[in-house]
Amino acid sequence: MEIEEDLFQDSHMVQGPDAAQASQDEMTSEIRDIHAAYRKGLAEGLPPETQPRRDFAPYRSSILRHPTKDLHHTDPETIELWSPAFGHQDVHALESDLTIQHNGEPLGERIIVKGRVLDGAGRPVRNQLVEIWQANSAGRYIHKRDQHPAPIDPNFTGVGRCLTDEDGNYAFTTIKPGPYPWKNHYNAWRPAHIHFSLFGTDFTQRLVTQMYFPGDPLFALDPIYQTITDAKARDALIATYDHNVTAHEWATGYTWDIVLSGSNRTWMEDEDAE
Repeated sequence: MEIEEDLFQDSHMVQGPDAAQASQDEMTSEIRDIHAAYRKGLAEGLPPETQPRRDFAPYRSSILRHPTKDLHHTDPETIELWSPAFGHQDVHALESDLTIQHNGEPLGERIIVKGRVLDGAGRPVRNQLVEIWQANSAGRYIHKRDQHPAPIDPNFTGVGRCLTDEDGNYAFTTIKPGPYPWKNHYNAWRPAHIHFSLFGTDFTQRLVTQMYFPGDPLFALDPIYQTITDAKARDALIATYDHNVTAHEWATGYTWDIVLSGSNRTWMEDEDAE
């Protein structure tokens, strides 16, 4: 699975304020000004923005990573020569439980995440390959570039996948991830989140997004989350605690639906910007 390299810049290496780095207060001020301008535009009749801005100055690396030229169509058959393949026989039911992949139990809060994958008309998207990856409970990825001083859990790799059923349902059992530092600015921290990857009918139709947890105090401070200038669209990335999903003496539960198209479409990362 692909993971954004930005997420592994170890800001713990910075021992003091760097004159070249903005402070969190400066970053928050930039975000506030952009959002105020967006709300002013809405009041003047501009259409709402449901997707993230490709060039969002507070998200520093987006300045270098967003497309600056027209996009080009690719040949799907050529792409698939270099892509993996999957089918029902290749995705085992146990792959959706990230807590049983090793010899021992992982550390942290065990959670169940369920939801539906829907099209713009609210119809279920069946047999959709859904992949997730995430940090462990201490905010550490199993990745060579993640070197911040949080412990690696030998019993948690942080990746899983499943196929949606006939009603578009997916479900994962995992550990609630922790927040982690990154080098976007001085003392920058990402809110706890889980990455979701969804495939359509072929591998040229991959969509990637992130699910967040309710009540996180880092939301207002995070430039990636705040690239979505519309508050309603941002809120759609936050899962809902669902006591009916919670398992007795085993795991807390969350629900989060993913809408692939239409006006209520879930925010998706722009792969062309990576």
